[in-house]
Amino acid sequence: MSEAKTVLDIQNLKKNYGSVEVLHDINIDMKEAEFLVLLGPSGCGKSTLLNCIAGLETINEGTIQIGGKDMTQTPPGERDIAMVFQSYALYPTMTVGENITFGLKVRGTAKQEQQKQLKRVAEILQLDQLLDRKPSALSGGQRQRVAMGRALVRDPQLYLFDEPLSNLDAKLRVEMRAEIKSLHQRVNASIVYVTHDQIEAMTLATRICILKDGYIQQIGTPDEVYYRPANTYVAGFMGSPPMNILPANATENGNISLAKDQTQLKSADFGLNGKALFGIRPEEIEVVGEKNGVLAHPVSATAIERTGSDTYITAQIGEHSFTIREAARKRVNVGDKFNISFDNDAVSLFHGETGERLN
Repeated sequence: MSEAKTVLDIQNLKKNYGSVEVLHDINIDMKEAEFLVLLGPSGCGKSTLLNCIAGLETINEGTIQIGGKDMTQTPPGERDIAMVFQSYALYPTMTVGENITFGLKVRGTAKQEQQKQLKRVAEILQLDQLLDRKPSALSGGQRQRVAMGRALVRDPQLYLFDEPLSNLDAKLRVEMRAEIKSLHQRVNASIVYVTHDQIEAMTLATRICILKDGYIQQIGTPDEVYYRPANTYVAGFMGSPPMNILPANATENGNISLAKDQTQLKSADFGLNGKALFGIRPEEIEVVGEKNGVLAHPVSATAIERTGSDTYITAQIGEHSFTIREAARKRVNVGDKFNISFDNDAVSLFHGETGERLN
């Protein structure tokens, strides 16, 4: 089986606005048919990076290759990309069919080919019965599908999605997420997708690129960034509630204990002697009645949140608070004292000063 070819290669990209550098030394290698999500909070540079890929923003340093060709200075219309915007950007006086085929018409594509592509895309997006309607007669989800259809009708090398679901209500976002995921699997498209929503990123991506202040923090599969975060920023950003991160001390013999507390949490050799940060996901902590020979620690519940399927327990161990995610059937109440246990393999350990992952 041949290795997938690179469809997007970004090398040492930097972007300045005047004297302010907003993207710092960006390097991304994206393979064909990948679904790459650019994820981060507002102002982290993800939309600016997408606009650089599209050619809507010029870069100050570095190169951008699409399909093996240098596109660094190439105008947007010649980059063989299609873009789906947050605002839909549909023409109100045109029908659904006319909106979808408008780009083909502008490029001088024959009418027969336009109709062929329209039929193909309408079937994929379930727009067959809506082709004669105007955008004003469509729901938000239908408008977003039309915007996607206008991109899909072209069959470019690379699709760029700029927060396409952010204008939809919660229920419709879930439905459209499923449609986009299914669409990616059916047409095997190469997609770069911008969002601030970690649930969107986890459910859609084959790989996630997490940005903070214009720097890439980690690129990896959803499992890698969730279970093996590269640093405390990624650990705290991914997951709701986020990973518990507690100050700890590491000794030369491999013991990890809570800072200002003698509670031993873990025994392993990380080659560290001094301050560390101990991290564990709320769902990786188990409430146990007895120690039963496993590593267990006595704690007390200080707050309870019941959400139906899950219960979130805020607990105290020594001077430190942390969150436990438990199935709702386990009835723990405020003030209860109980033991917790966890698997050593579920623990993330970070450097106490830099926040970088150690294990």
